[in-house]
Amino acid sequence: MFQTRLRLLFTFLFLIHFSLTSLAQKKLLSNNEITSLLKDAKKNRISGDYEKSLLKSRVALEHAIKNKNDYLIANSYLIIASNFDELTEPLKALHYYNLGLHYAYKTNNFTLKNQFFNNLGNIYCFDKKQYDRGIYYYKKSLQLSQQILDKKQIFLTKLNITWAYFDIGNFQEGFSYLEYINKYQPIFGSESTIVALNMLNGMYYSFVNQNEKADFYFQKAIEFGNSGNEKSDLAFSHLEYSKFLNKIHEPQKAYENLCLSNKITEELNIEEKLNKANIVGINLEIDHYKRAMDQIQTSYKTKQDILIDEQSKNKKIVIIVLVILVCTIMSFYYFFQNIHLKQKNKLKDVQSKIHENIINATIDGQELEREKISTFLHDNISSLLSSAGLHLNVFTSQQKTQPEEISKTKEILEEAHKQIRNLSHELMPTLLVRFGLLYALEDLCEKTSNSRIKIVFNSLIKTKKRYNKDFEMKLYFIIAELINNIIKHSNATSALISIEEEDSFLIINVSDNGSGFKNNQFETYEGFGINQIRARINNMKGEFIIDSALYKGTTVYLKIPIKMP
Repeated sequence: MFQTRLRLLFTFLFLIHFSLTSLAQKKLLSNNEITSLLKDAKKNRISGDYEKSLLKSRVALEHAIKNKNDYLIANSYLIIASNFDELTEPLKALHYYNLGLHYAYKTNNFTLKNQFFNNLGNIYCFDKKQYDRGIYYYKKSLQLSQQILDKKQIFLTKLNITWAYFDIGNFQEGFSYLEYINKYQPIFGSESTIVALNMLNGMYYSFVNQNEKADFYFQKAIEFGNSGNEKSDLAFSHLEYSKFLNKIHEPQKAYENLCLSNKITEELNIEEKLNKANIVGINLEIDHYKRAMDQIQTSYKTKQDILIDEQSKNKKIVIIVLVILVCTIMSFYYFFQNIHLKQKNKLKDVQSKIHENIINATIDGQELEREKISTFLHDNISSLLSSAGLHLNVFTSQQKTQPEEISKTKEILEEAHKQIRNLSHELMPTLLVRFGLLYALEDLCEKTSNSRIKIVFNSLIKTKKRYNKDFEMKLYFIIAELINNIIKHSNATSALISIEEEDSFLIINVSDNGSGFKNNQFETYEGFGINQIRARINNMKGEFIIDSALYKGTTVYLKIPIKMP
């Protein structure tokens, strides 16, 4: 007979399960239909019909996941977890509470989050005895209750926090909460809280050694417990009263209350076993149910992961395309900037070349004019002055008396002849024209030296050696300008002009022991003529290097390709 009933029960549960799951597979429920289904599941749980509640909430969860509704997913998990909580399956309840809390966080519903926090606090404090974590969730629940002004929930949460603190002996921390619930018990309390409240008062007054008050409150808790339905709180009240009686040395009463506590606890355990026995279908397949639930979650996560992966790949592709686009734009920018810079540099080079050509043309013109003027002065004016002086000498030699005017005229002619000859030599030194560069430079150094500065000429080349006339003239005036700079600007006491040949190049060093200057500032000094000298050297395809330092003198290095006659 019992086996027949058991078979009928299994068959009935299977039909319910099949009809619900078949309905879920045939048609996707709307959010309103899911909400209605969850309301039914909640009613079933409250009435103790855990089988229907679990099956309905499972179907609701599956459709809520398909609809991607975080609020309904969280509600489904809340009902499932609450069922396991009441079936004294705390580990399974904790698993689904945590899953549901993940989705509750995605919503703005404080009431929903509050339920999860409060239920998690209950499991950690009363089932797992992890009071720190339990109190943490209670306090988060309290914060939300205060935000939404849910005064009844504030009262219940403070009652739980008080109990948790008193359970671990932290009466100082729990006392403020106890004061609150004592104050608001007449307003927000009920028959389900009056037993616990009196027990907590008894525990506190036992702690502060007010034994009469403690005894009064413990007895009130037991009285209310016996007249009501809160057997669990009644069992705890007998247990705490037993501890108090043992403390005040009344072992007989303590033992009696301990026995009553154990008896009520045993009765509750039997009721729990009966509840599990009454839902044998779910109880026998509870692990299968959990696997099915996890499969729904895993399937959802898999689809979600695939979507996330696709979104991640798309993001990577977009990022790569953007990077390539930015790199291309930057490449084009730098390419055109490079072209623009090259053009700019080319224009600068052209302008510099034009400037050099202008300088060289100007200097070439000046040198040509020097030569012409020097030749004209030497060959014409000087000759005429010499001829005039000669005629005067002949005339005065024939006269016995020489007038003063004639003598002064002769002196003036001689002075004019001398100045014209000196000017001619400055414009174009005779030694340079007749004997070449080396003789002319040696003579220049000797004539320029004085008591203030001594200029030494040192040549490793035979003095008689000649080069191209134009080449000699250019080098002579370049070195003359460098010597002039030493005399005018360096405050030197000695200078050295050295010259030698090396592989068809003429190497010239002009150095002094003067005050020197910073290398990056020499072009700012007036009168140096550096730009003109550099332009001349560049035009001759040579090298021009200046090495100088403050108070350490200056050295000018010239390297010019030799031009032979």
